[in-house]
Amino acid sequence: MNEEIKKAVEVLISGGLILYPTDTIWGIGCDATNEDAVRKIYELKKRTDSKALITLIDNPVKLDYYINDVPQIAWDLIEYTEKPLTIIYDNARNVASNLLADDGSLAIRITKETFSYELCKRFRKALVSTSANVSGEPSPANFSEISDEIKNGVNYIVNFRQEEKTKAKASSIIRLRPNGEVKIIRE
Repeated sequence: MNEEIKKAVEVLISGGLILYPTDTIWGIGCDATNEDAVRKIYELKKRTDSKALITLIDNPVKLDYYINDVPQIAWDLIEYTEKPLTIIYDNARNVASNLLADDGSLAIRITKETFSYELCKRFRKALVSTSANVSGEPSPANFSEISDEIKNGVNYIVNFRQEEKTKAKASSIIRLRPNGEVKIIRE
């Protein structure tokens, strides 16, 4: 696993795209602060950049770096939620501008899964994590369901957990407003 993380980090630093296992489904990833790399993901997915992408971080402490005002309820949600949870926050900062939604919000998930956690920790920046499919097509439940188009469109495919056949599920997504208002986007 360590060698795979090392190779993936090298590709991320160089502005490339990786295909990697996450705490949910396989993801296409890049440096969330690199506008050119983010643009490459939109092109690969054939997706407009008005549909924002999810980012992963390894530690809740890093939220304050990417979000201007983290609502107090976020800390409880992060601590007590057992299932992977993506939270959309207002007033994001310190990421590529084309990663943000039109309203300036950003979706962030704190990963606890071993590989993606270690990858984020060693990369030391937010990491884009979007489903490994062309926009509008079903998300692959495991590596074997990822299309050749996606595999051929990335710079590096992580050689870890590719043989798993378990049907992975996407995270829950909620929108959290600065006043603590919570809106469920996907259960």
